[in-house]
Amino acid sequence: MSAGDACVYIVDDDELVRDSIQGLLKWAGLHSEAFANPADFLRRQRPDAASCLVLDVHLPDMSGLEFQKKLIAEGVGIPIIFITGRGDIPMTVKAMKSGAVEFLTKPFQDEELIEAIQQALQRDRVAREARSGIAELRERYAALTAREREVMGLVVTGMLNKQVAGRLGTSEVTVKLHRGQVMRKMHAGSLAELVRMAEKLDLPSES
Repeated sequence: MSAGDACVYIVDDDELVRDSIQGLLKWAGLHSEAFANPADFLRRQRPDAASCLVLDVHLPDMSGLEFQKKLIAEGVGIPIIFITGRGDIPMTVKAMKSGAVEFLTKPFQDEELIEAIQQALQRDRVAREARSGIAELRERYAALTAREREVMGLVVTGMLNKQVAGRLGTSEVTVKLHRGQVMRKMHAGSLAELVRMAEKLDLPSES
């Protein structure tokens, strides 16, 4: 499996269910790996690629809902599709409120599972692209000098060059030069774009 391939992870204590789902996914052209319990899944070094988790609700040592909570607490943002033989509305609501993509009750149609998996993988791809974009912005921001960061922080609040110069105790020409460097290093084509970048970086607002 290469780093660019998507993978569907299955956690279910029933070997027949695991084999059945893996057979379906192989037929659909999807790579998968199966585990009998959450602990085995956590021990797996997962490649940096789009993925999702097909998770049984009722597991011996830790319920699927408890495992979902654990993953969230540990910052593992993998989309989850729950499967269960005996679900109920409160359980479904709880899972979906915590971010589950789908909650399927056995026996479900093959098409239902495949559709849910495709949706989950797409959600993960979008999330990964967003995280990658933020990481790139942070790298650009890190390349700014301390003064350039100060100028950026003031400029994105709507301050004019003259006002920024007054706040920093420097000349308007110097501020203009710093502002140009900020725009170049951040790859910002306009002030509006720079403001959006600052929002994504969650920069502290200047008072």
